[in-house]
Amino acid sequence: MNLILPPRLTTSAEKVRDAARRRGLDTVQLPTFEVPDGLRGDHLHCGPEFADAVGPTLGIAELEAPRGWLAELPRVFVGRDVQLVTLGEAQQLRRPAFVKSPNDKSVRAMVYTDGSRLPGSDAFDPGTEVLVSDIVDFGTEVRLFVLDGAVHASGQYASEGRLDLATAGADALAFAADLLDAQAHTLPSAIVIDIGTVDGRWAVIEANAAWASGIYLAPADDVLDVCLRAARPKADVPARDRPFIRPGA
Repeated sequence: MNLILPPRLTTSAEKVRDAARRRGLDTVQLPTFEVPDGLRGDHLHCGPEFADAVGPTLGIAELEAPRGWLAELPRVFVGRDVQLVTLGEAQQLRRPAFVKSPNDKSVRAMVYTDGSRLPGSDAFDPGTEVLVSDIVDFGTEVRLFVLDGAVHASGQYASEGRLDLATAGADALAFAADLLDAQAHTLPSAIVIDIGTVDGRWAVIEANAAWASGIYLAPADDVLDVCLRAARPKADVPARDRPFIRPGA
């Protein structure tokens, strides 16, 4: 088996690469977004643009959360109003809101003072889907690497909006257990979920693809387990995960 990597590696990606090598996987770092003739690929760890460029050619299927997953969560888990709308609809907003693309970074994730501040039709199709949510301030933020409906690796990555690496607390993991007990069936078997505190209570921030997520202090060997499941040969993806394959794979 091998792990395909992009031209530039973050420190986080280097840790995943090293874990793969310890496990006996071959690692291939491509110099460009072009796939050389004859290259075989089993798994990848990279950003969405690289995955979209090389995944289909290599026959690798990447798993991700449904685009409307965050908006469909019960309020007890999300702690705020979140809606999945088209960019054209979001442009009609006349109030501040936090807006982002569901599963990539195409529409910049940030607070927009109103919809007129969003990118226009010259940059995106008005039918492009975006998540629009109430503006909240997260206190402690924790990343969860989830495998088969349970937290497989985790780590705190921020506090009061600043990088703050630490182990995940028991209260965060208790919230994660409740969330997954109720919602794991709505997600692929390998996924990343970020959670944070809002006024002292835990809430889901967002779901991210495990094959594209930084690991922070989570153990790289455990993270690798999740990454290998989250991006693998399409022929090996079981029926349970097929609805979560990234379009175009």
